[in-house]
Amino acid sequence: MNVEEMLQLYGLDPDEVNREAIRQLLHQEMENPNLEDNEVLRLLCIMLFCIGSVEDTTLIWQAKRKNQDTSSYIDVQLLCGAGYEETLFYLENMDGEQAHEELLYLRQCEPYDFVNFSKVEWVSDYKRYYGV
Repeated sequence: MNVEEMLQLYGLDPDEVNREAIRQLLHQEMENPNLEDNEVLRLLCIMLFCIGSVEDTTLIWQAKRKNQDTSSYIDVQLLCGAGYEETLFYLENMDGEQAHEELLYLRQCEPYDFVNFSKVEWVSDYKRYYGV
């Protein structure tokens, strides 16, 4: 599926009912060895960000950490669809190296990327970008 097809199927700000299907597509994209660009990967992360389930932060983190390109292509703000403080709280209460790494990363980014953070503004910017 390409970006246009995904936007037609789910919209940029999809319903919660589509969350699991979007998560599965993101897993498939991350495992795709023939990935030519990261547009679909990024869009799936944006969709999960819009849904705003705090549990998705770790999946988006995995996508962001896939390689050098995805690291810069997937905005750090996408990790915080449930809110910055809510995401920190969630990660603080998780075990494991990945959660610890993500938590440290978010704290390092806070003074630069989360000043006056507004999910509404980010979603609005993405809607303009995708023309929806």
